[in-house]
Amino acid sequence: MNPAGTDLAAPPRRGRLNRRHFLRGLGVTVALPVLASLRPTSQFASRALPVGGLGVTPTGAPLRAAFVYVPNGAIPAAWWPAAEGANFPLSRSLQPLEPVKGLVQVLGGLDHQTAGPGPDGVDGSGEHARANGTFLTGVRLKKSATDVHAGISIDQMMARQVGSLTRFSSLELGCDSVRKTAACDSGYSCAYQYNLSWSSPTTPMTPESNPRLVFERLFGTGAPGERRAILQQRRQEQRSLLDSVLEDARSMQRRLNPQDKDKLDQYLTGVREVETRIERAERFGTAQDPGVETPAGIPSDYTQYVQLMYDMLLLAFQTDSTRVATFLVTHEGSNLSFDHIGITEGHHDLSHHQNRPEWVEKVAKIDLWYVQQFARFLEKLDATKDADGNSLLYNSMIVYGSGCADGDSHTHSNLPFLLAGAGGGTLTPGRYVKYGSRPATNLFLDMADRLGVQQLERFGDSTGRLGNI
Repeated sequence: MNPAGTDLAAPPRRGRLNRRHFLRGLGVTVALPVLASLRPTSQFASRALPVGGLGVTPTGAPLRAAFVYVPNGAIPAAWWPAAEGANFPLSRSLQPLEPVKGLVQVLGGLDHQTAGPGPDGVDGSGEHARANGTFLTGVRLKKSATDVHAGISIDQMMARQVGSLTRFSSLELGCDSVRKTAACDSGYSCAYQYNLSWSSPTTPMTPESNPRLVFERLFGTGAPGERRAILQQRRQEQRSLLDSVLEDARSMQRRLNPQDKDKLDQYLTGVREVETRIERAERFGTAQDPGVETPAGIPSDYTQYVQLMYDMLLLAFQTDSTRVATFLVTHEGSNLSFDHIGITEGHHDLSHHQNRPEWVEKVAKIDLWYVQQFARFLEKLDATKDADGNSLLYNSMIVYGSGCADGDSHTHSNLPFLLAGAGGGTLTPGRYVKYGSRPATNLFLDMADRLGVQQLERFGDSTGRLGNI
């Protein structure tokens, strides 16, 4: 269930309890940017935070982690820099990162071997489903259209411990406004390709693809100047509805058989979850209106669409609404055409280029376009000051990558990976590092350590910490 942005409906008639009716639409909050004058750095480090600095930088400012996924790999010759080290020359595909080069690491030699065919050689097809589904889980997927089984993703492992510090434990974004069900890639469930984040092996965290709904979830409904009053009224209505539900439930319990009592108890658990969300929102207080117009919805221009979703992520970090996020720009195997840059063929079709120079050139232009949008996001993060005077980018750890290396060969070794941000001073950005052949999940363990996540010794197919990041 994803309550983001939906409107609160009128209450049902007494005695007709409907869990979905009450749960949808709840949880909308507004937020205030992190301001040092309102919450000094010294308070950041001590306010309700456990020993060890969970979710904070060494200065006590919020530390953020995000994972951005782009489909179909990248053209290796255009992606990888020509030399390692701090003075590495940006490759053709990475040229847009020049303004923030000092806060970006190019990571070579990271693999997702669990995305490849099984050890016995079976399931050789379905590479796109596995690439997407293993990217943040590091586990081998169950091949089935209906019996879905992946793993808990690293963002959700982080959110389990860091999420209590913010209004939203995590934020899931995407630009796939149409999602498919059942089988998508060679008998693998579409759930693997259309989701990046998993709260359990069987429960994906569906990304929100409508920027308007994302905005309303973060800042409330209404025009600028009206959102605070609307939020307060909405919270009062939520309280009234929940009180009504609980009153009805108590009066019904005496008339229910044991099986129905179990069902009712399940329902009340959901109600209590809503109560917890409301109490959590109230604990953080009612924030000031951000003073910007609500997005109209999904733009028809794809460039504007992707940029707008990046802007939603920027706002979420700027207001400390969450410290953990994922952005599935579009699903693995996407065959989107890029008419806006003069490419009418589908991306996936072109990725099977078989070294045709014209096709390789077109895929390289698509790779460049994706990096351009990411670079724009990083520049805006870098231009935004955090509570400790550093930039949001400095106080972040942002992975950008794909679960395929080269779309033509469908390999999952030496994946195109970037790590942006300085982690609040705990990372060493501004360089190109080759790690040989190491699981990408080793990197995720290092990031979890910096967030203060405890008791995470292994994750997915990890073999240890990556180190030297």
